[in-house]
Amino acid sequence: MNNGNSGTLLGHPKGLFLLFGTELWERFSYYAMRAILVLYLTDQTIHGGLGWSTQDALSLYGVYTGLVYITPLIGGWIADNFLGQRRSIIIGGLLMALGQFTLALPNSMVDPHAVTAFYLGLGLLIIGNGMFKPNISTMVGDLYQEGDNRRDGAFTIFYMGINLGALLAGIIAGSASTAYGWKAGFIAAGIGMVISLVTQLIFAERLLGDVGKVPAAKRAANMNKSGQKEPLTKQEMDRLKVIMIMGLFVVVFWAGFEQAGGLMSIYTQEYADRMIGSFEVPTAWFQSLNPFFIITMAPILASLWVKMGPKEPSSPVKFAMALFMLAVGFVCMIGAVLQQGGDLTAKTSMLWIVAAYFFHTMGELCLSPIGLSMVTKLAPLRLASLMMGVWFGFNAVANYVAGIIGAQVGEAGPMAIFSGIAIAAGLSGVILLLLSNQLIRWMHGAEGKAVEATPQSAEPQPAKA
Repeated sequence: MNNGNSGTLLGHPKGLFLLFGTELWERFSYYAMRAILVLYLTDQTIHGGLGWSTQDALSLYGVYTGLVYITPLIGGWIADNFLGQRRSIIIGGLLMALGQFTLALPNSMVDPHAVTAFYLGLGLLIIGNGMFKPNISTMVGDLYQEGDNRRDGAFTIFYMGINLGALLAGIIAGSASTAYGWKAGFIAAGIGMVISLVTQLIFAERLLGDVGKVPAAKRAANMNKSGQKEPLTKQEMDRLKVIMIMGLFVVVFWAGFEQAGGLMSIYTQEYADRMIGSFEVPTAWFQSLNPFFIITMAPILASLWVKMGPKEPSSPVKFAMALFMLAVGFVCMIGAVLQQGGDLTAKTSMLWIVAAYFFHTMGELCLSPIGLSMVTKLAPLRLASLMMGVWFGFNAVANYVAGIIGAQVGEAGPMAIFSGIAIAAGLSGVILLLLSNQLIRWMHGAEGKAVEATPQSAEPQPAKA
């Protein structure tokens, strides 16, 4: 397959940076809208909001984020079987831009159907997201041949684009909404989506070549000489097992990580000494530490994985490292509690909390982009985007589990909560390390690290590019 012949940039195909830019502006659009959605719903109608109760707004927000995680399953399947990834992300982008601009319509234009227009806008965003999200991630993997050790680094760079978009979104949409009203925030989100689409349409042909043009099922059928729909081979089944088992550890990681957001914010607000001279650091600023550390550390990690070459750790080992980092982050929070010495009126150093966010973010960088990369290595060609959709489904489960934990631990106190999560994450990391050799066997050399050569893994495999 022609992966575009435009050369490389920073050791990666230039197409990676096109996908980086496309995803950056799409994520800007998504997070800009997400940042103001609940605020818009609950604001009074005289201020341009819809006047909903907080409970109704949060309930809708939960349904919306749930559907955003589920629709990639359908969008991935459609791309694999009918449209191909390139066409799917253009259709998805168009639907999302239409959705944002529908939300931005002035209430005076759509009254008395303002709520109907609002639901229509959300529906377009959900369907568009399903078409866009799994397919752009799969295309990043398609830029690289099987066994190319640059792939994990590529996904780490791609992941930086996601976080850069998220960081810009809150600032720009928040400022636009404050200055010009809620609809201005939705317009900003819509403009972000249009930039994403235009970038993709102008540069795709030159920088991506044939990547994402032909549906994966059709490409798989062309490789299969018999022309019949073949059942999954033992090797493909083994690789799918790895994705599903690793998905369980993803749930453990995110259930702990998402817990950190709520619990750590409350703890920071109540118990941290946030004074720098006479200035008190707002608690909300601590939420920016995560995208800040991702943007600063992602290029370092990406180049480290490439430099290590054959010595680069396998995906299961990187996932175990992520769980250990999560545990270390919560050990920092235990340090903060110990510094208080049991006196709840005493304040603790905010450096403990900065350190916790740093370790959590390093864990995220060892798990989230690596997981996306791993799915593109292991999923059978004809199921590539569908399995990416399944992968996002594990995040949905993790968010649900995090909510259950959050509801249970309110009475336990900070020490019990932080130490409980640290122990659970540490134990999960140990279990994963113990399983890693078996998981690498089941990968059948997808990462160039077959533990034992089986007759099947010795056969040359067609590249997934």
